Amino acid sequence: MKHEINDCRPSSLNHLIGNERVKNQVRVALESSFQDGTRFPHSLLCGDAGLGKSTLANVIAQEMASPFQEVLGQNLQKPADLVALLLQATDKSTVHIDECHELPRQIQTQLYMCLDQRLLMIPGGGSVQSIPLEDFTLLLSTTDEFKILTPLSSRMRLQLHLEFYTERDLEQIVATRARELGWPLGDAVPPLIAKRAKSTARKALSILQSSRRMCRSEAGSVITQEHLFQACEIDGIDSGGLDSRERKYLRLLIEKPTRVNVLASSLGCPAKTLDTHIEPTLIRLGWITKDEQGRRCITAKAISHLKEVGDE
Repeated sequence: MKHEINDCRPSSLNHLIGNERVKNQVRVALESSFQDGTRFPHSLLCGDAGLGKSTLANVIAQEMASPFQEVLGQNLQKPADLVALLLQATDKSTVHIDECHELPRQIQTQLYMCLDQRLLMIPGGGSVQSIPLEDFTLLLSTTDEFKILTPLSSRMRLQLHLEFYTERDLEQIVATRARELGWPLGDAVPPLIAKRAKSTARKALSILQSSRRMCRSEAGSVITQEHLFQACEIDGIDSGGLDSRERKYLRLLIEKPTRVNVLASSLGCPAKTLDTHIEPTLIRLGWITKDEQGRRCITAKAISHLKEVGDE
């Protein structure tokens, strides 16, 4: 039995759940690469946090049976950082740059020039030295596609846009991961987790981990819905997946539509935090809307939910 949620991850395309269109894109590219004896095409993986971009990148490398290098965009801030990474790449290996929107423009420019010429240009001593690069696959993952330079994104032969999961997908993901980890799970648990997961696999698996932690703290062997309820109570997560700050945010809107700077002052956090970390999920899930003046408005769905959970 394993103890951490990431001790077991999908290792093949057939093990991935959801995002059927993306899986079909990858499947066709894999078959084409195998038939032609070529590397997997350079690809851009886009989507919100927690949708499985890093998992998909790892699966692609495993399906290609190729060496896999993974690095965060934040760690490639100087030309020397990129040089060190690309010189390690071997023929048909897979290089994955996660959070590639954090790459400086200079590095993005250097990167797409490397892809064009398969040469690494290294200035020094008044001249530029060119070093041939191996024919590797570049996978770029991002939550902010607009921050990627167009010349770089256009060189990505596959554009893989991951979508949010359905509750049924999330139920399968939770049940499958629990089975692979050797965590006995009550039948009622996966649907309850799916309703709280905000359509993302990472959130669903995080709740599963918390539930298992609660189970083991009581020396239990099977994760039950009571363990789930207790874990969510400790973490401040209600039946709709909202946390305490999100519920407080919604309650501030009950009396009248409000501007974001007023909400931020009431919650004691920067307006940018609301705009980038809280509101996108609330809008996507139908808890709030914005009016023509940019004020935030609570929906009937949210009001009904708040009445249901009370001071939960």
